Amino acid sequence: MPFDAVAQLPKLSYLLQGVAAFTAVVCLILLAVHRGPVRRRAAALVLLTPALLLLTVGLLLPALRTLALSFTDSGGDAWAGLDNYVWMFTDPRALVALRNTLAWVVLVPLTATAVGLLYAAAVVRSRFRALALSLVLTPMAISFVGAGLVWKFVYAYRPAEAAQTGLLNRLVVAFGGEPRQWLVDSPWNVLLLIVAMVWTQAGFAAVVLAGAIRAVPAELTEAARLDGASRRQVFRWITLPSIRPTLLVVVLAQAIGTFKAFDIVKTMTGGQFDTGVIAHEMYDQAFRYGETGRGAALAVLLFVLVTPFVAHQVRAQRRAG
Repeated sequence: MPFDAVAQLPKLSYLLQGVAAFTAVVCLILLAVHRGPVRRRAAALVLLTPALLLLTVGLLLPALRTLALSFTDSGGDAWAGLDNYVWMFTDPRALVALRNTLAWVVLVPLTATAVGLLYAAAVVRSRFRALALSLVLTPMAISFVGAGLVWKFVYAYRPAEAAQTGLLNRLVVAFGGEPRQWLVDSPWNVLLLIVAMVWTQAGFAAVVLAGAIRAVPAELTEAARLDGASRRQVFRWITLPSIRPTLLVVVLAQAIGTFKAFDIVKTMTGGQFDTGVIAHEMYDQAFRYGETGRGAALAVLLFVLVTPFVAHQVRAQRRAG
């Protein structure tokens, strides 16, 4: 279809009008702030008003709407009281999701941080530090969906008489074992999904902790070595206490991200075989089964669980600042 320049003129005019209006609003705000002696609080209020409006419309109102829906029935119309919350802590499937979420939140941050710390300590003084950190950070460039597909291929199963395509079963067969359906066997399948999450997050921990280790004053480590301390003792008594605030930030950041684990579970098992977590169960209830109230109640629970971690991280960053 040929391009009609005349027909596009009204659209171009609307675009220019929008840009002009936005520019005018920004100029008015800047003039109001810089016109004469303006108090800091008034200036901050003027500058923060657009952001506050966006937060109200995009965050506060949806959160209040979700809270209200959590007390309604499946259609989101009739009042259901606390029925959805009672279901959450009594239904076997929901209890499995709660149990798995607890396992994820405990194991993923601690394991990813520990792996990242050991890796950072091993390569931080190396000549090839940049290359080593780039390699371990590569999985973070892959989406969680991509990571789930990669590890689903690793755990792939085929009957014993067929050639195995999954890396793990190929190794098992090579050592004389029988192939297993790794993603079906509970509770080991939950741990195997956690491995995929750790694979994607350990690089973040390694890069951040490597920077923290390099920031430790060289005078401290040199003094400890002059006193006869071994490398292990220097790491245990000098390096670890020095990077403790960074360690805490990394663990909290990993924990907050783990609460929202959805993509890996959805891609690898679809929440079947007792692998569901809160975020995935919330999706299933709200969008697959049409249980709007239950989905909203799970969303509220997820928000309540994440809030202490976020508050602690904000407090730690304020202290560090």
